[in-house]
Amino acid sequence: MTTVDDLTAEVLAGKHGPAPAEVPATSVFWVHHGTRLAGGNVTYRNQYVLARVGTAFGACAFAEGEADPAVCANYSGAPVARLLTEAPAPVRVAALDAYLGHVRPHRTAERVVLPAGTPEERAQARDAAVAGLLDVEPGAKVALIGVVNPLVAAIRERGAECLPCDLQLRTTQWGDPVTPDMRDVLGVADAVVATGMTIGNGTFDEILRTCREREIPLVVYAQTASAVARHFLGAGVTALSAEPFPFSQFSADATTLFRYRT
Repeated sequence: MTTVDDLTAEVLAGKHGPAPAEVPATSVFWVHHGTRLAGGNVTYRNQYVLARVGTAFGACAFAEGEADPAVCANYSGAPVARLLTEAPAPVRVAALDAYLGHVRPHRTAERVVLPAGTPEERAQARDAAVAGLLDVEPGAKVALIGVVNPLVAAIRERGAECLPCDLQLRTTQWGDPVTPDMRDVLGVADAVVATGMTIGNGTFDEILRTCREREIPLVVYAQTASAVARHFLGAGVTALSAEPFPFSQFSADATTLFRYRT
C-alpha cells in the first residue's frame, strides 16, 4: 500500500474489515463555519462533509465547488462501497475515514485532553500537542503544509524554523510569506508537518513519497481523514495527531485528541 487509492482498493476488497457493500453510511452531513481567533488577521472559512459509519464519524474538509449539499440526501443510508466508488472526492474520503475509524477506533492511542477554555486557549493547546510530535534539533527547517497561526508559533517555540505553505493564505499572522507551492518547501525541509486536508485535496501522496525518498520525518495533524492517515504510520508517516469529529473548535469543554508515534 503506497497511496490513498491503494488503501481504498484494499477496503473495497474487504482486506480491512467487513465488506463495505454491506456496511451502511448511516448519515452524510455538511458543516460550513468561519473562525477568526483573537489577534488574528485571517478568517478561516471551513467546509466539511462528514459521514457516520457505525461507531465512527469520518470527515473531509474541501474547497468551494468540490461538493454540494445534495450529497447529504444522495448518500445518507447508502452502502459505504457506493460512497467509495461514485461519490464526489470529499465524500469518498469522509466515507473511507469513517469506515476505518469504525473497524479500528482511535481509543487505543495516546490520549491528549485539550482543556476547557476559549477558542484561543484550545487552539494553542491543540497545536502545542501537534508540535510535541516533532523530534527536531534547534534551527531545523520544518515545512508546515496547511497553515494555522498557533501551530506556526508552536513550531518556533521548539526552536525550529517554520516554512509555511498554504493554498489560501499568503502571509502568517506575523507577516511571514506563505508559498502556495509545497515543492518550494518539501525539497529543503528537515521535517514536514502536514494537515489531513492534503488527503482531501490529493496532495498527500506526493508529500508521502517525497518524505520517504528524502528520509525525513512526516507529522500529520488531522481532523480530515485521521483514520486514513493512521494507515501510513511507519510507511512514510512518523507521527499523527488524530482529532476525529466533533472537533475541538465546536466545543468549549475538554475534548480529546489521539497521538501516534512510530
